[in-house]
Amino acid sequence: MKRLVHDLIPPGVCNLLNPSTIYANNEVNLDEVDIYGFDYDYTLALYSSALDAMIYNKAREFLIQHYKYPQGISRYDYIPNFAARGLHYDIQKVSSPGVIVVFMSRVLLGLRPVPDEEVLQLYGGTHHVPLHQVSGFYGKASHLTPHQFMDVFSLPEMTLLAVANDFFISNDIEYDPVHLYKDVSDAVGMVHIKGYMYKWIMQDLEKYIIRGDETYAVLHRLVSNGKKLFLITNSPFSFVDKGMKYMVGKDWREFFDVIIVQADKPHFFNDCVKPFRRLDSNGDLQWDKINSLDKGQIYKQGNLFDFLRLTGWRGSKVLYFGDHLYSDLADLMLRHGWRTGAIVPELEMETKVVNTEQYAQSLTWLQALTGLLERMQMHRDPESQKVLQDWLKEREELRAVTKNLFNPQFGSIFRTCHNPTYFSRRLCRFSDLYMASISCLLNYDLSYTFYPRRTPLQHEAPLWMDQLCTGCMKTPFLEEMTHIR
Repeated sequence: MKRLVHDLIPPGVCNLLNPSTIYANNEVNLDEVDIYGFDYDYTLALYSSALDAMIYNKAREFLIQHYKYPQGISRYDYIPNFAARGLHYDIQKVSSPGVIVVFMSRVLLGLRPVPDEEVLQLYGGTHHVPLHQVSGFYGKASHLTPHQFMDVFSLPEMTLLAVANDFFISNDIEYDPVHLYKDVSDAVGMVHIKGYMYKWIMQDLEKYIIRGDETYAVLHRLVSNGKKLFLITNSPFSFVDKGMKYMVGKDWREFFDVIIVQADKPHFFNDCVKPFRRLDSNGDLQWDKINSLDKGQIYKQGNLFDFLRLTGWRGSKVLYFGDHLYSDLADLMLRHGWRTGAIVPELEMETKVVNTEQYAQSLTWLQALTGLLERMQMHRDPESQKVLQDWLKEREELRAVTKNLFNPQFGSIFRTCHNPTYFSRRLCRFSDLYMASISCLLNYDLSYTFYPRRTPLQHEAPLWMDQLCTGCMKTPFLEEMTHIR
């Protein structure tokens, strides 16, 4: 019996998590995928954290010199690992301007954590922000809703927003949070529009681009197995060309059947206004009508409707990878039926945290305490009540400990205590697969089928002992399983 049960347990279930694992939200059979598509930034090209500080410093300079913000903001250096993807910036809380609302476990006003009592007062006494107050479909803010930051490039912007708020609050200076948000957003946008980020990367590819050899290995393997590849990116050709030559080689274009630059996603995926234009070998725009998308050519702008018409690449035989859940994946998943793969670089760090002994011990005791509280809460005598209060206090301390292991301000981007974060829910909705980088594909056969885990619902009995929840009754079978080691 022991051997039989052991044989049923998949490899790795009882081992440490592998940072190179690909996780499935939906069942995906790679044998059915004939066409692989890619975004460029933070998908084919991963960047070092040194880029974040450069973007922050230049945007701060624009804010002070161009928008005439106080010089005192220059004293705030970039804070590595301060912000996290998935945060919301609440523009309209006039009583507390500039609140960064985190649908994880924390609200900050500038750099200062806001006590739970104040948060409840700000949001009408509720622990949940009403859905109509959350940002729109693409995470963009209206004049009534918060803005959600969903891409890796937004980390410097979130940090600059926080420190600018902190400066005004600390110096008791009145300001308009709506204008601050717009000015910081525009300052960060100028770093991209004026080409500073492109220039920095192109001048020092070795410093900023990481793991380029793995990108070559992935593309080479796919093409060698007869797969068709395409690239759709918002970045300009000169920038992509230099980065791809560094990672893949001067003949990188031979890997791709279709290459599209400056695509203007997400509009590329949801309107049919802009036509495709071809670029010549010098990157100059040509005005001939595009009747086909040919290998070796470079195309600019365009739209998905013409792309589908010209290529015929439809449905689940297409798998597209990108890092932005809204701009890259949402429309493809919900409207066009493509398979989608989300690149989540934070997975690598979070997996390392989950694999630590401190996290395992803290989480195990946290679960045990929760079970004790659930079972023992009916005891009303003073002595029992004191013990219960001690346990509740210890539980809150353990929650803080496990959260701080990921990020002292906001915790994990995937989970807040026992609930998934808003980012995590969007990730599950808009991606079939998710992984730390496209190099994770190298660990799987191209006929591999990814199966999502069957996670027990609250009213369902767990199938494995590590999924046991508090409050479930053990059947004789589960009781026997408890002693199988």
